[in-house]
Amino acid sequence: MSKKKKLKHLSLPLYDELKELDDSLFNEQAAWSTPGYITDNMVHTFRYYQNTALRFFHYSQSNSAFQFRNVNHVLFNMATGSGKTDLMAGLILYLYQEYGYQNFLFLVNTNGVLNKTIDNLTNKVSNKYLYSNQIEIDGNRVDIQRVNSFPYNQSKNTIYLKLATVQSVASDIYTQKENSMGEEDYAKNKVVILGDEAHHYSASTKTEKEKEQSWEKAISTILNARKDNRLLEFTATIDLENKNIYEKYKDKVLYRYALDRFIQDKYSKNVKRIQSSNTDIDNMLNVILLSEYRRRYALEQHETYIKPVVMFKSQRIEASNEANEKFNDLINTLSAVSLREFLNRQERIVTEEDSETLALAYRYYRENIESLNEIVHDIKREFASNRIINANDTSQSGILEKGHYEALNSLESPTNLYRVVFAVAKLTEGWDVLNLYDIVRLSDDPKVSGTKATTMSEAQLIGRGARYNPFLLNGERSYQRRFEDDSVDSLILETIHYHTINEPQYLKNLVNSLNEMNLPTGEDKKNPLLDVKVKSEFKKTEVWKYGKIYYNETVKVSDDYYNSLDKYGVDNKSDIVIPYISSMQELGYRDGEIREDYSNAYNLTVEFDQRYLNKVMNRISFYHFNNLKKYIPLLGTRDEFLGERWLNIFNRTVYVTVPRTMGSNALTPNEKIHILEKYFLEVAKQIKSGYSKRRGTGKFIGYPINEYISNYRKRVPNYDTSKMVLDGNPQNVQRYEIKENYFVYDSAIINLTERQLIDKIAERVSELKEKYKDVYLIRMDENMHRESAKNHKLKLHQFGNGHDGIHLEGFQPDFILYLKNADYIVQIFIEPKGRNIEEEQWKEDLLMYINEHEAEIMFEDETENVKIKGVKFYTMNDGRYTIKQIGEIALGKEFKGLSIQS
Repeated sequence: MSKKKKLKHLSLPLYDELKELDDSLFNEQAAWSTPGYITDNMVHTFRYYQNTALRFFHYSQSNSAFQFRNVNHVLFNMATGSGKTDLMAGLILYLYQEYGYQNFLFLVNTNGVLNKTIDNLTNKVSNKYLYSNQIEIDGNRVDIQRVNSFPYNQSKNTIYLKLATVQSVASDIYTQKENSMGEEDYAKNKVVILGDEAHHYSASTKTEKEKEQSWEKAISTILNARKDNRLLEFTATIDLENKNIYEKYKDKVLYRYALDRFIQDKYSKNVKRIQSSNTDIDNMLNVILLSEYRRRYALEQHETYIKPVVMFKSQRIEASNEANEKFNDLINTLSAVSLREFLNRQERIVTEEDSETLALAYRYYRENIESLNEIVHDIKREFASNRIINANDTSQSGILEKGHYEALNSLESPTNLYRVVFAVAKLTEGWDVLNLYDIVRLSDDPKVSGTKATTMSEAQLIGRGARYNPFLLNGERSYQRRFEDDSVDSLILETIHYHTINEPQYLKNLVNSLNEMNLPTGEDKKNPLLDVKVKSEFKKTEVWKYGKIYYNETVKVSDDYYNSLDKYGVDNKSDIVIPYISSMQELGYRDGEIREDYSNAYNLTVEFDQRYLNKVMNRISFYHFNNLKKYIPLLGTRDEFLGERWLNIFNRTVYVTVPRTMGSNALTPNEKIHILEKYFLEVAKQIKSGYSKRRGTGKFIGYPINEYISNYRKRVPNYDTSKMVLDGNPQNVQRYEIKENYFVYDSAIINLTERQLIDKIAERVSELKEKYKDVYLIRMDENMHRESAKNHKLKLHQFGNGHDGIHLEGFQPDFILYLKNADYIVQIFIEPKGRNIEEEQWKEDLLMYINEHEAEIMFEDETENVKIKGVKFYTMNDGRYTIKQIGEIALGKEFKGLSIQS
């Protein structure tokens, strides 16, 4: 417990300063966003935290707060699997374009990670390649050349990338060899060092003599060869509790994105442990049955194919090879009879209390007992010896560069049939596999099973295996979890299981190691649904008997309604004007956010033909006809979309707003394509948000509280390891009993932000009761929807025409504050928000729209005197003054003493 407190309060001055700068109203760069030359040239779209990390780095290099500091050494502390290599790829383009860096030294600790990174950054034919096939910036093609040494004479539009192990680079620094790079070579042209898995590069535990020729000293030598050299380090694991490490990095940590945040943001699988005292053979058969159940469940329940991979992990190569042989024998001798006997035996000793997921698998096989012959046939095919990778290697250099490297790094590929990997600990770094669902810890060496070094290695492996598998569901892929945590769908398709030996000291050390990594896991026991009940006292009130809650009505929208683009909020009559900053100004443009001064600008006509339009529409998958037809049902052909009925682009003039310093012939063909692409992306966004089978109206319907507010059931997320610090924004969910009568339920299963909101409203109930006879806070939990099919109506939808963007899907604010006096009723929608605020800003905009357009609101019963209101998102510590706004709405003034508290 003391360790948690110590870690939580460690000061990181640079990171703290950047967070404060990002929140500041006086930061002139607060609106800076990831430039188009990055988003356009990378395969993956940056997630919000990657954008934030890049923005923080941008501040450190260009903000006036740092003008007298040379921030040339920073560290990104980001979770395993969170896309550090994507961020590195984006930083390469940023530093090339903004500061003219052409030389990049990529350092890694093992050949395995090196090979993976070579594919990521230089191998265009690899499915792991992170850049677009052709990188274009400001109309110029930019080449990335892999080199062993940086050329003395540098070519234009070229990025030179030296990828090497830190061992080889350090050796070159300390021993002058022919054709190697020494200190003076790094002084000729400015260099950016990208240090992956940076926790390996600190020499804090070495003697002074060892430090003289350490990796750390070699990296420092390169960094200091020139004042404008840069060192960017990346790691998921940094031991800041080590005093020497903390002192080195406390003012260099530029951004943190912890593993628990990564998991709670749903970018990963959940993690569950299955603890067993079974023999290795029984554990092998258990995991075979579970893995095959995953495959069948996806196919039978969701009509989608996944190939779940199993990894058997040993401490010693000899033991791993022996386990491989036992596994082959198990598969070869498996029969319907032996499987039936195994199921009968396990049924007596394994219950949902031991493992909910295994119990689900056993139930499936028992229900299909008549099909065991067919099931065994499939198991023998799926787990045959030719579908097993034995990734063991007797060399000291690692395994990924040997034999099965390509197979190990393409396990998600439909053409890759491998289902099982046998390996030792060397896969803990550099292995990017998304469809790993089971890791089995074999009990091969009890003497070392409980050591901290062993369990930390295993915890890191679990973290890597937790990467989310973006399997197809209803024809679409998602890179975030889609199911409710702990549901059957989530347990089978979105959870990685770590099958452990049931040895007390080992388990204690494993949990400690998981906790040090901030990796939230739980034992795979039955996690019961908890009852949340409406209080009996509330059911005796007039509000329960006669009260209503109000949501706006939706009307069905037929396909015929969408007969022109103006129905989607797209203007297809006016000329098109696109702001743009040309490369001729030597300025980087930012897609969607132009902040330069256009006071001395003019609109330049963009001349183009059908070829440009075809190229742009081919580039953007939204405009592929099968997709376009989903959103525009009346569309006949893709060419028709460009015509008069729809986009009408040939009858409209396209202008680009540019500085007067640009001539009329200044636009290159590539710039024209990019300008058109910006416009087509914006139109696609408008069409998607403007299309819905139903849309909101200004008519609000009252739904009887006693019919729609009901008992429901919900699970508390079952995590037993994780600090859950979340950068001061804790979101761990617990059940809280609330005895006070103002809250209509006996308890709430909520996170700490929601709990804080409830507490702050509780402090104001007595003041509210001075004006209102009835004051009730109602939790509108999404689980309540599933209890009753009719509750799908309880959603708030956009209405009217005054919205910046059209979002017709609707949402349910988490709380309603219900206030009633003798004259009228006030219903205030409240939505707590812990993260992703920018992505869901439209929800807050809708809540504000309600207040600003009261005249547009009608009621089914015109005699009802009801006021519908909304407030800004409630954030931790009330950063948006939501409580103040509630007071102004409810009382016409601030709550007593609130301004002093603020």
